[in-house]
Amino acid sequence: MDLDLENLFQPAWAQEKPAAVRYEKFTGDEGSQPERRREGRRGGPRNDSFGERRGPRPPRSGPKFGDRKRGFDRRDDRRPGPRDEPREPAAPPPEITVVFLPDEKGVESLARQIKMTGRAYPLFQIAQLVLQKAERYAVRLAVKKKPDGAVAQPLFVCALDETPWLSEDEAVAHVLKNHFATFYQAERIATEPPKGTYTFVAQCGMSGVILGPPNHHDYQNRLRKLHAERFARMPFDMFKARVKIVKDEAVVKKWVEEQSFKTEYVVLNVPEPLKLPDLDEVEKHFRATHRETIIKPVETQLIAGVPSRNLRNRDLQRLVRAEWEQQRYFPLQLATELSRQFATHGLQFFKVNKTVTHVSVARPQFLDLETTPVSESIKRIIAHINAHPKCSRRQLVETLAPAPAPTVIEIKPETETPPSAAPAEGGTPKAPAVTAEPTPEQNAIIADLHWLVHQGHVIEFADGRLETAKKPAPRPPKPEKKPAEEKPTAEGEAISAIEPVSPAEAVVVPAVEIPAPADVPPSTAESGAAVEPVITPPDATTEEAVESPS
Repeated sequence: MDLDLENLFQPAWAQEKPAAVRYEKFTGDEGSQPERRREGRRGGPRNDSFGERRGPRPPRSGPKFGDRKRGFDRRDDRRPGPRDEPREPAAPPPEITVVFLPDEKGVESLARQIKMTGRAYPLFQIAQLVLQKAERYAVRLAVKKKPDGAVAQPLFVCALDETPWLSEDEAVAHVLKNHFATFYQAERIATEPPKGTYTFVAQCGMSGVILGPPNHHDYQNRLRKLHAERFARMPFDMFKARVKIVKDEAVVKKWVEEQSFKTEYVVLNVPEPLKLPDLDEVEKHFRATHRETIIKPVETQLIAGVPSRNLRNRDLQRLVRAEWEQQRYFPLQLATELSRQFATHGLQFFKVNKTVTHVSVARPQFLDLETTPVSESIKRIIAHINAHPKCSRRQLVETLAPAPAPTVIEIKPETETPPSAAPAEGGTPKAPAVTAEPTPEQNAIIADLHWLVHQGHVIEFADGRLETAKKPAPRPPKPEKKPAEEKPTAEGEAISAIEPVSPAEAVVVPAVEIPAPADVPPSTAESGAAVEPVITPPDATTEEAVESPS
């Protein structure tokens, strides 16, 4: 599952690759229409696109639209069509449960990205991103059972290609059509041609199969067999009406040549040689010999995402498609499975505004600066985020630790021009791109911010905005009578908007034990030290711990 959360959560214009020259062939005349000279609306000449004057409109024949009020309906005199025939009601979907499961390796990769960035991502948006590509998920089909324990709709699987089917007959027909050479081999043997003189034959008007003369002894068998194999959904009388009589000598000769040979089927992978005369005997032999080992009834079947979009059974394909559309609109089922797998990787969950569930490395934990000793750098970060709501990491670093002005280096004429600064044809030389490395002060700010984010004191959302974990509003005591809803104060309104929740509270999933975030280190003042108690965040000099400003 190739999911890059940093790129997918950017705006659409930032995700698209810029074209080299978008308006290279633009002339400026696109969309313009030729002018038309029109004169008076009544009687004046008008030059239209055909160069002729449009004459008066002929009077409309027949009753007008208003005549319907007097009891006339245009639909009464039109010819009956196929829309007038009553349509058969659509068949109900099969009673099979469809569950979408995210790829485990992809979830592990997502958990690694979330831990490295420290950002909080909406859980349901991640689920929608997983559903966008079939390579990112799998589909599990499961049977439903009645109250008495009986299976409502059986499910069969072909062991040769792992395709699911709703009936054993469909599975057998699939094997004989797509894996026939695995079990049998067709041999063509010459026989005596049909006796008599034939001047015409019957031919199917839809498939082109030559059925033979209508007075031939095998004509009715071939007709009904073709209908059952290829046009079973069409009524037999309608199919029979499509059969035509052909008097072409080449077609008659072709039928005679076909009747001069017969096909026998050699059974493979058996100790003793065996030949079967027709396909009906082949099917009987397959059911008696290979059915139990090839066609297996199952209760659950896991299918990869790509094959699930092209299932051979149409009813199952429509069922999976309908469930995919429903999950794409509201992916509760997939979000439930994502939360369960994220919890096994140590990620935490919380809700924003009591509605949107986010997943992050830590739950929001309020940092009381009055009672908790912290460094001045951390106090400055908390104060800046509170004073500038929705600020980004880059704005924070540029404000608290501005970078020094770049030093201009003069290049002497005798110095060779680097390849990256070579001028283009007809252009001016460009300066090589230089990426400024963060200063020690900026690295200190980034390290402190990294500690605050991973402790839950600061929340960095997917769009880059920063917020501090607010102090939770005190809960009022429960009244003895009817409980009254108390609105939070202005200070606690934004505080209660972010509530830590467990995976079981976020979505309906089994309870998972999640380790609580690390507590703030104790103060050094309690040990009797004369230095002001300060908490220094853990060393974060590695690439995983320190993230340079983007």
